[in-house]
Amino acid sequence: MSTTPAATISPDHLSPRPAEGYAGDVTPELAHQWLQSGDAVLVDVRSDAEREWVGFVPGAVPLAWKQWPGMAMNAGFDTGLQAAAPAGKKVLLLCRSGVRSVAAAKRATELGIEAYNILEGFEGDPDEQGQRGRKGGWRLRGLPWRQS
Repeated sequence: MSTTPAATISPDHLSPRPAEGYAGDVTPELAHQWLQSGDAVLVDVRSDAEREWVGFVPGAVPLAWKQWPGMAMNAGFDTGLQAAAPAGKKVLLLCRSGVRSVAAAKRATELGIEAYNILEGFEGDPDEQGQRGRKGGWRLRGLPWRQS
């Protein structure tokens, strides 16, 4: 997949936005930039089924916040997140639309991790027909992803 050239990204897309309870919100473009520079690790908090069927970011740590069916909390989330978070690196949290990743970022902060939510998530917001993938998101922005 191609990436968005830095020259076409507006300056407000290249700075974290303040957030309550965690380090901040970042655009997909800034998250990708941090990953490329080695400053961060990406943790995909979607369910295993979402990653399998919808797609995933290569190199992301798969660690569900809640698991299908029933969307029960992942009892191993804290331990898995601590293992995925190298000292001195930011942790970027990605979900479908940027909602579960906020909750995960708040929990990561409680664990002492510098955590950021990726705005728009992997699929973005639903459009007028209630379909995702057409209004924002990692995938729509042309950032690296794969599908099984």
